Amino acid sequence: MEYFLNVLTAVLGIINEMSPYLLLGFFLAGVMHAFIPDGWYAKYLSGNSFRSVLNAALFGIPLPLCSCGVIPTAMSLRREGASKGAVVSFLIATPQTGVDSIFATYSLMGLPFAVVRPIAALFTALIGGTFVNWGEKGASLSEKGSVRVKGETASQHDAAKKWSEQPHLSFGQRCVEAIKFGFVEMMEDIGKWLVVGLIVAGLITALVPDEFFAVFKDNTLLSMLLVLCISVPMYICATGSIPIAVALMMKGLTPGAALVMLMAGPACNVASILVVNKVLGKKTLMLYLAAIVGGSILFGVGIDHLLPREWFTNHLLSTHACCHDVAGWFEWTCTAVLVLLLLNVLRMRLMHKSACHCGHEHCSCGSHHGCCGSHEDCCSTHDDCCGPHDCCDSFDSQGSKGDCSTRTYTIHGMSCNHCRANAEKVIRSVQGVESVSVDLQSGIATVTGDGFSDDAVKEVVESIGFTI
Repeated sequence: MEYFLNVLTAVLGIINEMSPYLLLGFFLAGVMHAFIPDGWYAKYLSGNSFRSVLNAALFGIPLPLCSCGVIPTAMSLRREGASKGAVVSFLIATPQTGVDSIFATYSLMGLPFAVVRPIAALFTALIGGTFVNWGEKGASLSEKGSVRVKGETASQHDAAKKWSEQPHLSFGQRCVEAIKFGFVEMMEDIGKWLVVGLIVAGLITALVPDEFFAVFKDNTLLSMLLVLCISVPMYICATGSIPIAVALMMKGLTPGAALVMLMAGPACNVASILVVNKVLGKKTLMLYLAAIVGGSILFGVGIDHLLPREWFTNHLLSTHACCHDVAGWFEWTCTAVLVLLLLNVLRMRLMHKSACHCGHEHCSCGSHHGCCGSHEDCCSTHDDCCGPHDCCDSFDSQGSKGDCSTRTYTIHGMSCNHCRANAEKVIRSVQGVESVSVDLQSGIATVTGDGFSDDAVKEVVESIGFTI
């Protein structure tokens, strides 16, 4: 019971410290989503130049994309004409930071960490992207792009038109969209990992002996290698890694080794390794990993040996003290709002589980529109309740489309709303597709149009790292 109370106290202390900055970060993330045109980024990322790599890093650092959401976004940028170097730069910089994680880093770890973290992300992104572009010089994108580059000019043109073709939204509507994205969709994406990070931090604080990492005090490089072995393969988001890093530093981990975890953990995991290898190739993967690992160790050693340790530990002592102090009404209010937002995500998930596995409401016969599975069976047995199906007579024994206006697919590999949005975006670019709706929980994509093919849909979905 004592251990449980210690864990709960540690978790509440960390939440009270982080919650005001997390809410501010989520709000700014929503503003960026609602007011920056879709496709605006890709316009500045084409060409094997240092400028495209720099633009990708600068665009990626403030973006609130989680470690999984950055993968399809980067692959989508590649389809829209971004160079390999720019894509790698974006892949390295974006998951390490974001407006939400920068504010959260400042709240728990202080200003020096909040400044060094995006600088380190920028440096490693520039190194990785530049080396990849050097390797690509002299080769034509059309010769090396295979599926993911074929039709790139048309895709880029479609992306540029996409924003102008959308219905005009008023300022008030954009504000609503910003709040919805920041406090609902983003919370749905990283809420689970934020809770996991807080619980792990509480467990470390309560159960791991003080000065546990003191054994590495004379060999900081060994502690960094240990942190890399733990953080590289596992999934950990930029915000969720912060309380874990704080808890480990309280047990004796050096500031440099903590920075290694903050950099390598979010930027590199098994999922990103597999997708980069599949879409960009083994050579690009090696450069991507070398930039992340080498850059994180370089900055970690620099912090431990070149900068005063007090810069990175003084705020930690005040954070530790705050965990034992009584928080003010403002902190408790922000914590309550954060908890309510997390409970709303839980409510949404529970409601989804009580509905059909593909997210569609059932009709009285137990079937539903859009994903009947066997169209002939549904049409022949449930005409009275399911209504007419335009495509009932359109599927032959091989499943070819004929005149069918609606098709459903199951997409594997999506794990957040950014994944869902990118899947909808690339499917919508297929010729003949008029509308797309993708359900994140089930992976069901409902596609409506005239004249599109299964192969084209499969091609674009796999080009951003998913399977269908």
